[in-house]
Amino acid sequence: MTQQIETTQQIEHFIAGARTAGSGQRTQEVYNPATGEATGVLHLADREDLERAVSAARAAAGTWGEMSLARRTAVLFRFRELVAAHTDELAALITAEHGKVLSDAKGEVGRGLEVVEFACGIAEQLKGEFSDQFSTGIDVYSFRQPLGVVAGITPFNFPVMVPLWMAPVAIATGNAFILKPSERDPSPSLLLAELWQRAGLPDGVFQVLHGDKETVDGLLTHPEVDGISFVGSTPIAKYVHETATKHGKRVQALGGAKNHAVVLPDADMDIAADNINAAAFGSAGERCMAISVAVAVGEAADLLVDKLAERARGIRVGNGMEASSEMGPVITPASKERIRRIVTAAEEDGAAVVVDGRDLIVEDHENGFFVGPTVIDRVRQDMTAYEEEIFGPVLAVLRVDSLEEAVEVINANPYGNGTAIFTSSGAYARQFKRQVTVGMIGVNVPIPVPVAWHSFGGWKDSLFGDHHIYGPDGVRFYTRGKAVTERWPEPHHASGASFAFPSSSD
Repeated sequence: MTQQIETTQQIEHFIAGARTAGSGQRTQEVYNPATGEATGVLHLADREDLERAVSAARAAAGTWGEMSLARRTAVLFRFRELVAAHTDELAALITAEHGKVLSDAKGEVGRGLEVVEFACGIAEQLKGEFSDQFSTGIDVYSFRQPLGVVAGITPFNFPVMVPLWMAPVAIATGNAFILKPSERDPSPSLLLAELWQRAGLPDGVFQVLHGDKETVDGLLTHPEVDGISFVGSTPIAKYVHETATKHGKRVQALGGAKNHAVVLPDADMDIAADNINAAAFGSAGERCMAISVAVAVGEAADLLVDKLAERARGIRVGNGMEASSEMGPVITPASKERIRRIVTAAEEDGAAVVVDGRDLIVEDHENGFFVGPTVIDRVRQDMTAYEEEIFGPVLAVLRVDSLEEAVEVINANPYGNGTAIFTSSGAYARQFKRQVTVGMIGVNVPIPVPVAWHSFGGWKDSLFGDHHIYGPDGVRFYTRGKAVTERWPEPHHASGASFAFPSSSD
């Protein structure tokens, strides 16, 4: 039995341990993309709400950061169990406001749980380094401390997973965390806040502040916010990085993507087609790690296109709450129209629309924001369908003559988030993974999202800042290092002080 969110639900902030409508007068509607109906009213923060949240976070960070690792990890373990127990409820909230099918929503929660599990072992990650007797009577060691107050600005496409990429690591390392979720699917964030509270997290350590650009700008410029984590489009990632850095904050800003999957003639074409089909059309293509370009090498092209088209035509599109659905709607009517416009432009520019989802109508959901799976063959690099991040169920097929040409295509693209190669040759795979200028690579794996014990991040216009997200890089991002040089001289002995610069050779 699935759960629907209540019509005209009031979606509030979570500040200092309680839900609140806040003092802001502005609201906006939240929609179910499958039906096109408004299902909730979201309260948007004003400056007073922002100040309340930051003040509560600053007060909480001072005590939480001094709490023992044993007590911190006890909260993380309880939170992990609560999230796992509420997977179905979280998934239902995701599907109701995002539109992705329930199985996909549950998978999102599962991948987020991996990061919680990583954070449960934070004591291992925070162990410092020690150099004994580096100079006579002198030891040198290092340790890491939390930044203080950090904020996460997260996208609509993963309303649970991306917050769980950030908050558990930030909180485990001793910070207070303010989440500004997407205003398109905000409800799962409030359930996460309540689960943190039930796990024993002190009030103010995890808060949810809803808003738009006004709230984002407030977090980017607030003097009491020490770090910003962001996932979204490249133009906004650039803006977030530049603005927050200018205001003295540590920033990690993950941008857009144009992920290519290279298929060599020696690949198992059925395996390649199955995996690329799922990676292109899962979650209606609204993933930063979706495969949006299939690069068909040489004689692989015709057979690959036939198999991709056959599979795309068989995808069952419908309401994500229905068990029979394999793909749901896109997030907004504007997204639907933009996707249709890009496909039409490619067709007019000479591409072949092999599978056309522009006019899909789902029975009993005529007002839903649906676009069907679409496969476009013979796409060129100068077409809008190739240049733009479509963020929809559109797979472009680009034909090349060799692996070397495929690598050149990928490296010429401004994005460098994820890529994949399908081949039976270890030599070709090794050549590919060493030569592409991309941060995450799959070998016969279409969506190479690293597990939580490695870090997630792209290259080029897909990442702004020095640190990738979650994993070891996440720990480094949310902490600052201190190095201590220490000596305990015996009483009444010579001090060893000198006007010369000190040397370690003594």
